[in-house]
Amino acid sequence: MRLNDTLLIGELGPDREAEWDRFVMACPEATFFHRAGWRTVIERAFGHPAHFLYAERNGRIAGVLPLVRLRGRPFANGLISLPFCVGGGIAAGEDEGARQALDARAVALMGETGADWLEYRDPARPIAGRTRREGLYASFARAIERDEAANLKQIPRKQRAVLRKALEAGDLACCDDADPDHFHALYAESVRNLGTPVFSKRYLETLMRVFGQDCEIATVRKAGRPVAGVMTFWFRDRVMPYYAGARPEARGLGAHDLLYWRLMRRAVEDRGCAIFDFGRSKVGSGPWSFKRNWGFEPRPVAHEFRLAEGIAPPDLNPNNPRYHAVIAAWKRLPLPVANLFGPMLARRIG
Repeated sequence: MRLNDTLLIGELGPDREAEWDRFVMACPEATFFHRAGWRTVIERAFGHPAHFLYAERNGRIAGVLPLVRLRGRPFANGLISLPFCVGGGIAAGEDEGARQALDARAVALMGETGADWLEYRDPARPIAGRTRREGLYASFARAIERDEAANLKQIPRKQRAVLRKALEAGDLACCDDADPDHFHALYAESVRNLGTPVFSKRYLETLMRVFGQDCEIATVRKAGRPVAGVMTFWFRDRVMPYYAGARPEARGLGAHDLLYWRLMRRAVEDRGCAIFDFGRSKVGSGPWSFKRNWGFEPRPVAHEFRLAEGIAPPDLNPNNPRYHAVIAAWKRLPLPVANLFGPMLARRIG
């Protein structure tokens, strides 16, 4: 769609993926969730149609907006940037013309696809007049001290004692794990215990295949048996532990503390990272408290919506009373049953 002599709005194809990613790597407001690979991941793992929009000025990409049409009634009927991710929205730097043109095309696409809402997750710049939902989530990130002793002092004393105990135990081993089977088993048990449907193993495999060395799994083993694991994304100078899972005994062992500490040290020593991005958590939840106990301060996260006439903002979160009974029932499901039906539900929620 050509808007004038210099500005064109198009949809990403395989021929421009490398150029798209070069723009994302250079644009300060872009995130890992703006990378072109998410189009492949979401289409292959979930089957949802993707519309990855770019603004082209004088033959070069000047802004990007990854969108996915999530159709999963009764849970979702939206055009979202980006489902299954904690970030999205428009990345266009200082090019306001590109920003406005991308948003206008997204609004038009919302009507063309019959979506009930257009959603930008944690957008870099708010758009005036849009409905915003805040207070449900917070994100946690901070600089990593390169010196190991200084890094250790960043962790509050009580949590540091838990970490020291795990480091001195001698029977816990932290290692990279290229086999997603081990991690998926840990992750599936954890999310079932929270009353949440699990993603398919195919999704995790697709993430690893598409993002390569920028998506890794690490596990902590006790006597050779995996007890905790994390899938991590790497982006620019940022390390991002994203999905985590553990057996019930992991908490008493300090396995997650050991896992995150080893990841933090590897990030600065082997990958030259400067930021440890602990990701998003629901305010007041166990993971939210854990991250605060590690000395991280929460940053409020907002989701921004443009709503079709007569449509209320979606409220797909565990704090919604309408889901309490379902969550309680899901926690009681045998794990094989939850693993069988979970991916069918998870792909609809986003």
